[in-house]
Amino acid sequence: METVKTYIRQNNTATIICPACNKAKTVRIKGELKNRHCIKVRCGCGELFMVHLDFRRHYRKQVDLVGTYMTTDPPGMGSGTVRITNISFEGIGFEVPGSHRLRPGQKLEIEFRLDDKKRTFLKKEAVVRLVEDGYIGCQFINQQYIEKALGFYLKP
Repeated sequence: METVKTYIRQNNTATIICPACNKAKTVRIKGELKNRHCIKVRCGCGELFMVHLDFRRHYRKQVDLVGTYMTTDPPGMGSGTVRITNISFEGIGFEVPGSHRLRPGQKLEIEFRLDDKKRTFLKKEAVVRLVEDGYIGCQFINQQYIEKALGFYLKP
């Protein structure tokens, strides 16, 4: 059974698009659905498919960028090259080749270039939130402002 992904807007609505006929329908997500992340849907064309509900506050863009990281708290716990796989206003996900000593709660400095026309250089402070083998999920810290270039880059 095919799975499609949809984002839940702040007004608790989502647009679901049938993978068979491309019919789009905007629905209100309420009640018990707010606690579920996957639901089974049958389109008017008869297609039955799964919908993954993404409750993130911000769009997460899938990317393939090269960057570097360095631990800052505690210092000296590691540094290296990473392959950035996704980025949003609030965080970043990347893969670390080989072994690493990254753990949830550690603070990092991440440097990378966007693949936009200007090849914009970004240097972000982040805290590690998720470690799954070689995949690291981080939340940006000190986010008083969002870089203009990152804002444009993340437009869906």
